Amino acid sequence: MTLEHKFIEGSPDAPVLLLLHGTGGGPDDLVGLARELSPSAALLAPAGPVSEHGAARWFRRLAEGVFDYDDVRARTDQLASFVLDARQEYGLDGRRLVAVGFSNGANIGGALTLLRPDVVREAALFASMLPVPDPPGHDLSATRVFLSNGERDPMAPLPSNEQFIQLLRERSASVTVHRHHGGHQITLDALQAAKDWLAA
Repeated sequence: MTLEHKFIEGSPDAPVLLLLHGTGGGPDDLVGLARELSPSAALLAPAGPVSEHGAARWFRRLAEGVFDYDDVRARTDQLASFVLDARQEYGLDGRRLVAVGFSNGANIGGALTLLRPDVVREAALFASMLPVPDPPGHDLSATRVFLSNGERDPMAPLPSNEQFIQLLRERSASVTVHRHHGGHQITLDALQAAKDWLAA
C-alpha cells in the first residue's frame, strides 16, 4: 500500500467510494459528502502524495491550471496500483467502486477513468478539468461519469471541462453533466444530482 489512507468499512451491498480530496486537503475532507451520497458505502480515502508548498496534491503542476502531464500519468498509475492493492487488502473484489473527487481530486479521478478503466469505471467529479490532453483510445462503453462544474469557476474553466466531456463521449462513456451558477464549489443541487446519478 503505497499511499497513506483511511478505510471505513461499509455495507457489502453498498458501493465502495474512492474519495479524492482537493489541493491542501486530506483523507477526511470528503467523508461528509460521501455519507450524503451513500450512507452505508465503504470509504477508501487516500492522501495525495505530492506536496506543493506543504499542500497535499495528487500531481505536480507547472502553474495555476497548467498540469505536468507526465506526472499526471505517473501518479495515475500510482493511484491505480493503490486501489488494486486496497481491493485485495480489504476484501473489496467484486464490489462496485466509484471515484468521488473535488478539484485536484476530480482531475486525478478523471485521469483514472481515461487512462485506467481496468481500475475505475464510475466517477462523480466536482470542479474538474481535462486531466490529460491526448489519452489513449480505450473503449469506455462500460464507464459512467457524473461531472458537476460551476459556470463562474476561474480555477476549472468550462472550456477545459467541455474538452474532457468530448474525450469521454468519443470513447463511448456515459456522461451526465451538471452545471451550476457558482464557482469552485460543490452546491446542494450538485450533491442531489450526484446522489440521483449514483442510485440510478
